[in-house]
Amino acid sequence: MDEAAFRLIYRSRNLIPDDQRKAELGTLFGEARSNNKRHGITGALLMSDDWFVQALEGDEAAVRALFAHIEKDARHDSVSVIETGEAQRVFAKWSMARVSADGEPDIALIAHVDGIHRAARQKTTSDQESVLDVMRAAARGNSAPAPGRS
Repeated sequence: MDEAAFRLIYRSRNLIPDDQRKAELGTLFGEARSNNKRHGITGALLMSDDWFVQALEGDEAAVRALFAHIEKDARHDSVSVIETGEAQRVFAKWSMARVSADGEPDIALIAHVDGIHRAARQKTTSDQESVLDVMRAAARGNSAPAPGRS
């Protein structure tokens, strides 16, 4: 059974130039994976066109501290919180995925120092799908930020 955790989901617009994106994201997520593991933070990141939607799960203080750092990162803007609250940790082994066109499967990705690459498709649980549905809608601009949540 998954453990209880605090979950924060946010959306932001990617400002990394296309020609630098693969290498920059590889470096960024490689560092993030190491730091997140040290702080007990897990989650998932969806990338769609120029938008990111990320779910962060873990101790509330650690997740909020990480999000405060993320908000200040100049590689993105238009950061908005979609959802926050206590939840079951569902992304303990996840890294990131790219949202595909409607009706097509999302593409699981892994980060290496030389960039982002396709990963083997992972089966998702119904709990993961529930959260991913919120994230997919936000990545496609189909949801509004949660009022008064930050």
